[in-house]
Amino acid sequence: MESSGAATFQPRLRVLSRDQAHAIHLAALEILDKIGFKMEHAGALSMLADAGARVSDGDWVRLPPSVVEKAVAWAPGQFSLYDQQGNEAMCLADGRSYYGTGSDATFTIDLETGQRRRTVLSDVANFARLVDGLENMDFAMSMANPEDVPIESIYVYVFAEMVKNINKPVVFIADSGRDIARIHEIACHVAGGEQNLRRKPFLLNYSEAISPLRFPANVMDKLIFCAQHGVPICLPSGSNAGGGAPVTLAGAMAMGIAENLVGLTVHQLAGRGAPFLFGPNVSVLDMKSTVVSYGCPEWSLSQAALADMRDEIYGLPVWAYAGASDAKVMDAQAGAEAMFSIITGMLSGANLIHDVGFLEYGSTSSLEMVTMADELVAMSRFFARGIPVNKDTLALEAIERVGRGAPGSIFLMDDHTFEHFMEAQFLPGLLDRSRYDAWKEAGSTDLYRRCNAEARRILSEHQVAAKPGEVLEQIERIVQAK
Repeated sequence: MESSGAATFQPRLRVLSRDQAHAIHLAALEILDKIGFKMEHAGALSMLADAGARVSDGDWVRLPPSVVEKAVAWAPGQFSLYDQQGNEAMCLADGRSYYGTGSDATFTIDLETGQRRRTVLSDVANFARLVDGLENMDFAMSMANPEDVPIESIYVYVFAEMVKNINKPVVFIADSGRDIARIHEIACHVAGGEQNLRRKPFLLNYSEAISPLRFPANVMDKLIFCAQHGVPICLPSGSNAGGGAPVTLAGAMAMGIAENLVGLTVHQLAGRGAPFLFGPNVSVLDMKSTVVSYGCPEWSLSQAALADMRDEIYGLPVWAYAGASDAKVMDAQAGAEAMFSIITGMLSGANLIHDVGFLEYGSTSSLEMVTMADELVAMSRFFARGIPVNKDTLALEAIERVGRGAPGSIFLMDDHTFEHFMEAQFLPGLLDRSRYDAWKEAGSTDLYRRCNAEARRILSEHQVAAKPGEVLEQIERIVQAK
């Protein structure tokens, strides 16, 4: 019998056998060694050649397995992200799962009107503040590609807006070596200096190679910058089945993993031991609509498979997605697709899980969707912790008291219930369990309206830890610099 306080067995989803995982890994190595890839960055090309890669036709590279294996061994098996006050917030290790929003949405659902419109900079602030106020959201991305800022500095504006409106970790986008340097400068001011930022990073860069097998110069500029400055990074390619990758999930995973291994190798050659988050984005190109699906089961399946490969082969923290939908509004489809990906991401043990709150295959953001997903994550965490079995939870003394008590005795009146119900039961905040008359008297609200009201309340009441005035001044100076 499990003793009081002992660890609970936690349910886990597995989709690959050991043999299947190794077959995909060997296919990825064969892609790199026999087929190769296009490297458009001169510095990265030189590093790869010096490490033993074979270069032909100017920029076509074939990478031996031995070079890749060294890079995997150099990369840290875990690392942490901190909040902006220096407290550890996310230990990316083992099967620990953390959830956050996505980036670069062109549209949003207006909180006041309910209408779809173009995103603006104030939307970035609202999503950041909402995430800061939600208990089960662990990090923020921009959720907007705002139309009201200069396009050449869009990611600098967006990053500044995020750090002013959230204390939790931030996952950010950059376009080139120039804007990532400005973003890094802002982060150094927030952290109190570059050494503080290196020791306790609160940010992680998201970049993408181009599938199939192409690595542009600007992408590698960012990768090398992060390696040299100790900024955590992920480099998931867009190896979506049927589009940038083979239509079969095994083939798409093999190619996406190969592309990740290229990024990891260059990254570790540029800064051995720098933190790298592993994992491709393997969704599907829908054959009917030609959109990359955010609600499909295939993406959840490939992310679970990637977590299996982490455990069997790579030993590196992995990147994933959840809480998104192809629905155009927050409806039953949105709830179903969001919950499916949230629970499977958690049960597979994926580490840093982004894109929470997306609608319309990643084109539209929704404050209500993020708010709903926060509750769905809470429900999933309750399920994923398993069933504690110990002296207290077996409740033999309570059973004896009630069972031997007066006729009609029930556990509702026993002290054991009052001592344990808060942790023994999932207590929803937005999902409705009231009796029909009470629900009707309270306004007959559906989940969308309750999420809308809760998002409004958080944005109105939640106070984000304020940055010092001199830090805000430095942020503004960097943003306005030409």
